Amino acid sequence: MRRLITFLLSSLLIGISMLITPQASWAYPFWAQQNYENPREATGKIVCANCHLANMTTQAEVPQSVRADSVFTAAVKVPYKTGTQEIGADGSEVPLQVGAVVMLPDGFKLAPQDRWTEKIKEETKGVYFTQYSEEKENIILVGPLPGDQNKEIIFPILSPDPSSNSNIHFGKYSIHVGGNRGRGQVYPTGEKSNNSVFTATKSGTITSIDPGENNSRVINIQTDDGELVREEIPVGPSLIVEVEDKVESGQYLTNDPNVGGFGQVDTEVVLQSPARVIGLLVFFMGVTLSQIMLVLKKKQVEKVQAAEGI
Repeated sequence: MRRLITFLLSSLLIGISMLITPQASWAYPFWAQQNYENPREATGKIVCANCHLANMTTQAEVPQSVRADSVFTAAVKVPYKTGTQEIGADGSEVPLQVGAVVMLPDGFKLAPQDRWTEKIKEETKGVYFTQYSEEKENIILVGPLPGDQNKEIIFPILSPDPSSNSNIHFGKYSIHVGGNRGRGQVYPTGEKSNNSVFTATKSGTITSIDPGENNSRVINIQTDDGELVREEIPVGPSLIVEVEDKVESGQYLTNDPNVGGFGQVDTEVVLQSPARVIGLLVFFMGVTLSQIMLVLKKKQVEKVQAAEGI
């Protein structure tokens, strides 16, 4: 029942967003959720890279160490030039949007809102978080969001308590982060989106360029053996060839309209035991006292030596 409710809510949000911003509908992590049980492949690649082919920098900032059962934040930065616009599904120019995925260790999860501080509430205003699936609450998704206002996305995270879970232990854990800006070049079905470069499938001569359905263009290529090849170019990319041009197989027929890209980064966090912190403090205090005692002993020896005229 809970899975059904989650699915219906996700579908509703996606449907509303598609009505408001249809050009960004394929940017939703929803499509990865429907096709991959785990968004991180055995090679370490996050599956978003299968649709968003361009590589762009993503940065992540997390605390070096956190206490058990505490709320901390992870900042995901998806930098790009402010004001950048991309090609929408209808071929028009639209503002770039961003999204991010944070893959936490088992036991870590999105912090409940009643434990958010006022600062966290302010930093996450207008941002909606979802978990990847009912079974994977340690994987948190965000997006798409207006890019110019969300180049840094704050994730409020709750650390686990090993005392209440025997499968969780104090120590160092890996966090995998992915950040995306812009629409993908490939749909989950394997088809190219209009936010991609189109190439000739065979060599030959362009005999005509005709209008197609939904404002697309059809490039007719006659091969050397007389075969007629139709290359349909959707609205969006600009043609860089003309009638009577000779083209080779794999040659670009359009420009590359993509201005976004995906990037991923790995980082680490230490789930720190209070006993270890106390032990470290005791050690530092012991070292400090030892140094003080050595200095006092040295001064005492110097006074004895001075009194004895040594």
